[in-house]
Amino acid sequence: MFRSVITGSGSFIPTHIQRNSDFLQQSFYVNGQLLSAPSEDIIEKFRQITGIKERRYASGELTAADIGSIAAQNALEDSGVNPEEIDQLIVGHNFGIIQPGTIQSVAVPSLASLIKHQLGIRNPGCIAYDLLFGCPGWLQGAIQADAFFKAGIAKKALVIGTETLSRVIDPYDRDSMIFSDGAGAVLMEYTDTSVNDQGILSASMQTHALEEVNYIGMASSCNPQSDPEVKHMKMKGRKVYEFALTHVPTAMKECLDKSGVPVEKLKKIFIHQANEKMDDAIVKRFYELYDLPEPEDVMPMSIQWLGNSSVATIPTLFDLVRKNQLSPHRLEPGDVVLFASVGAGMNINAVCYRY
Repeated sequence: MFRSVITGSGSFIPTHIQRNSDFLQQSFYVNGQLLSAPSEDIIEKFRQITGIKERRYASGELTAADIGSIAAQNALEDSGVNPEEIDQLIVGHNFGIIQPGTIQSVAVPSLASLIKHQLGIRNPGCIAYDLLFGCPGWLQGAIQADAFFKAGIAKKALVIGTETLSRVIDPYDRDSMIFSDGAGAVLMEYTDTSVNDQGILSASMQTHALEEVNYIGMASSCNPQSDPEVKHMKMKGRKVYEFALTHVPTAMKECLDKSGVPVEKLKKIFIHQANEKMDDAIVKRFYELYDLPEPEDVMPMSIQWLGNSSVATIPTLFDLVRKNQLSPHRLEPGDVVLFASVGAGMNINAVCYRY
């Protein structure tokens, strides 16, 4: 039996650490009104809800393509695959390239083409393209690679998630403290897994685009004195939270049930690092669908020190655990894991994978 197998992983974690204390002098607004509460209280409440103590920002000379290339190179080296043998180079992102101090997103040429260029891949049969699917973009890229493999169109794919969210946030919005920069990548191959039965077992996807479509989008600054023509990423936090708790656990269950793997055999859940409280609630509700308590250490988390880097959170988290860099979490051959994400669109997806 042939399946889609991850044979290499890599990530790029920016070196610049932005701690919660760095926001102490920042003024925050809601609905155009300056918040009167002390910054210390606002930031502490934020930490209690999100779990975030610090996050990483890319240095000014690095673009989303640059950090995506670094993560991709690390994944290639980890896999030992010749880059010229790659058939698909898929890049999940949201904003293209945004240089510090600018407001213009550059998406031509595509990030995928730029990363292929930086990796020095000459083979024209390596098809490079971007994928816009909100925060679930990297996982959707893995699902697409699996589909191309099964269709006989490709055998090797490099799937990357890269983002520099720090350059599109509104500094006057409390939610801006959630977001960060980073990149993660995996090398996937379609191989005979008759012996170890590893690889992608099942997938589930959803798009909710009626009243949910504007839960995450672009809008003017919270500060009424700011230029209204400059748009920043905005999130209706309560709406997103309620949406995720309603729909993500059922999508995860649908995916796991498709795989035929009993929930008791699930070793790890790699969920998009959006908000610690929200992720905890999603996983708890997922197990409640099986009338089971959440097992200890089933959900690795990196949001406390890496923040929410959108499409990069899951591949970065997976890379850290895969390489035993996030104690006590580790993976052993045969372990069954579940990937799950939710984000702008509003989009949801999940993948069941045997390691």
